[in-house]
Amino acid sequence: MSPTVELQVGRRKVEIKRAEKELFPQDGITKADLAEYYRRVAPRMLPELRGRPVMLERMPDGIDGDRFYQKEVSDYFPDWIRRATVAKEGGEVTHVLCEDTATLVYLAGQACVTPHRWLSRADRPRRPDRLVFDLDPPGDDFEAVCSAAHRLHELLEELDLPSGLMTTGSRGLHVVVPLNRRDDADDVLAFARSVAQALAAQYEKELTAEARKDARKGRLYLDVARNGYAQTVVAPFAVRSRPGAPVAVPLGWDELDAPGLTARRWTVTDLGDRLDKDPWAGLARRARGVTAAARRLRERTQA
Repeated sequence: MSPTVELQVGRRKVEIKRAEKELFPQDGITKADLAEYYRRVAPRMLPELRGRPVMLERMPDGIDGDRFYQKEVSDYFPDWIRRATVAKEGGEVTHVLCEDTATLVYLAGQACVTPHRWLSRADRPRRPDRLVFDLDPPGDDFEAVCSAAHRLHELLEELDLPSGLMTTGSRGLHVVVPLNRRDDADDVLAFARSVAQALAAQYEKELTAEARKDARKGRLYLDVARNGYAQTVVAPFAVRSRPGAPVAVPLGWDELDAPGLTARRWTVTDLGDRLDKDPWAGLARRARGVTAAARRLRERTQA
């Protein structure tokens, strides 16, 4: 049995049990390594997590073993970890709130490789402050992803909506729009679908808004389903459960055509200078609602 390591994280002492357990066996990355990674990225990651219910993607036996997705907080989680109870169909569920570095480190110790965040905050769970387009290619054609991102960015600019860009650490990119929390999740989802359908109609040979895989016919899927109430998306700087331990990283739009860029460009062991850059600085302060943008989209479609 691997030893237990105790980490001093701020005012908290956090135990990492089975610290030498390899969660990424091909890369020799242990649970202790994962905890140290999350401690290191916490200053950049926490602003994107605080106040939001979190779903935990846990892999006790590493990325080659079974995994499970946890919404309800475990009874044995320490009292100092904050929680939020929100409505679900037929009842309620109490999620973890990731408010500080100690919580991030503790979750890593629970083999939570990837935290997935809500697009709204727990105080107003039906009023998202983020909208996300997931650019999902049929294979590993990243050029198609970049092309779709450029096209989506142009449309969002036309609709007067600011946006940020993020590698997912998986196959595609996320395009993130800051919202002012005035619109209900159902209206945000409906608007996102309208944008995806309009773009897919304009570039029908390249893009699709069809949820069914058999209807996509090799085209890149503009996935907006994660904008529904209680849905989650991967958090910035979260680790993905793939060989190499790739990481989701925010980008600037001017970096989209950089040589060597892929969805898995940065990893736990190779973040380069990404913690020194903040391409999303000021993005949240430019938040908009979807009502005016929806009107502009209708006018564009009817023109």
